[in-house]
This record gives sequence, structure tokens and C-alpha cells, in this order.
Amino acid sequence: MLLYEQIQSNKRKTIFIVAMFIVFVITVGSALTYISAGDYITGAVFTAIFASVYTIIILLSSTNVVMSMNHAKEIKSKNENLFLWNSVENLAMVARIPMPRVFIIQDSSPNAFATGTSPKNGAVAVTTGLLDRLNREEVEGVLAHEVAHIKNYDIRLATIALALVSVVAIISDLGSRMIFYARGGRDKKQHPAVLIIALVLLILSPLIASLIKLAISRNREYLADASAVELTRNPNALATALEKISGVRTPVREASNASASLYFADPLKKKMAGLFSTHPPSEERIKRLRNM
Repeated sequence: MLLYEQIQSNKRKTIFIVAMFIVFVITVGSALTYISAGDYITGAVFTAIFASVYTIIILLSSTNVVMSMNHAKEIKSKNENLFLWNSVENLAMVARIPMPRVFIIQDSSPNAFATGTSPKNGAVAVTTGLLDRLNREEVEGVLAHEVAHIKNYDIRLATIALALVSVVAIISDLGSRMIFYARGGRDKKQHPAVLIIALVLLILSPLIASLIKLAISRNREYLADASAVELTRNPNALATALEKISGVRTPVREASNASASLYFADPLKKKMAGLFSTHPPSEERIKRLRNM
């Protein structure tokens, strides 16, 4: 698949997944009020409003919180690291976005991540291991991947997905309580078959929501890889960088489950893959890069 075809394909997939996620969240809300009162419209409206407000609150979280969680130290001039500063500045110019803030994490495991809900408040963090173990072209490839995340509003999308997962968890918890405390009579408006489906949906909704969130995250990694190649015109450098990073089995000490999905490659070095992975398989990412 050609570079631009891959970019457009990944964008279409993301739009479809996000649209289905929103429909799913509203459906879960409908199931909640259907169980309690035989009314699905109230649940849909309430969930849409609640999810919107909750998402806005989450989006207002500061970039500094994420950087603090990962013990990242900001460099504020090129004198502190000339190569890193110039690389981020040049890539931002090519991507036509404001230069992101630049941070360094004192950790020997090579990795990087980006944060910020828009290009105006974007930030890039790299570990010292990335700068020490990779050559200049490989580091630029990884930085291009992170700049692409900022340009593509991936952090905002990931934050929205996280908020929606939280909303589903809250609704599921409310539904579970209603199952135990609801009156025994079901002679209101509920159809028995629909009621059973609603109950099953509420019980399984947190798991389904988490799987959808992970699917969004993996798809955006593919898009960022393709967008990075668009910025650098050097897919081989990004592929070899990914090979080196995935070959290191030492996890990033400061990384947590909350921030793991932001990193270039899995910082926790979990062996579990497939549906429950925050990142696509490195082998598949490298294969796609080699074919560009």
C-alpha cells in the first residue's frame, strides 16, 4: 500500500471505530434506563450529556501532570541538547505545527512519547536511552512519529477514548446496583428478550469499551508511523529504530499503566499481545514500514 493510501486508510478506520464507540456508549446508557424503567431515550440523552461534560473535564488536564508522572525534565533551550532541540524544531516546521515543548527522562530503556491535546500545547519526551542507543536518523524517525501524534490530534483522541471508557465503567456500576436493588416486578415496558440483552450488555460493557479503546490506540500507531515517514522520507530509519527498541527487554522504570499507551513502543515490555495490547505488534509495524 502506498504511503498516502495507508494514511487515508488508517484515518477512515479511526473515524469508523470512534463513531462505533460513541454509539456503543450511548447504547449502554440506554440499557441502564431500560432496565430500571423500560425507557431507553432518557438513558441515551443523559449519557450523551454526561459523557460530553466528563470528556471536557478530562481534556483540561495539564500536560505537566503527564510529564510529572514520568519524571520528565524540560529542556528550555538548544544549549541543553542541541541535536534534540534542532530535530524537534525542524520536524515541527515540516509538520507545520508550533514547536512542542521538549523533555528528557533519565532512563536507560530507549523510548519516547508525546502529549498535549492540540498542537498548541504539544510536548515530546525522550529517554536518555533513546539518545544513547540509537543513531541520529533513528532518533529523528522516533521524534517524527511523536510529532505526527501531535499533528494528528492523537493525544486528544486517546484522552476522549479514556474518558468514554470511564463513563462506561460508571454506567455499568450503576446498572449492577440496579440489578440487585430493582423491584422484582417486570410488568412495566420491558420485553424479556430485550431486557436480557440489556443486562448482558451492561455486564460486559467495561471489557468491550476497553477493547475498543485499545483498537483506537493501535490504529493510531500505524497512522503515526506512516505520517512520520511522510515527514522524514526515511521509513528504514524508523523501522530499525523500532527493531532496536523492541529488542531491549528492560522496561522504562518511570512508566505506568496510565501512560503506557502514549509511548512509542510498549514501555512496560509486556509479553501479552493481541486484543489487550496497547501497541500493534512490532513485527507488523516494521513490515509496513519496510513496504513503504
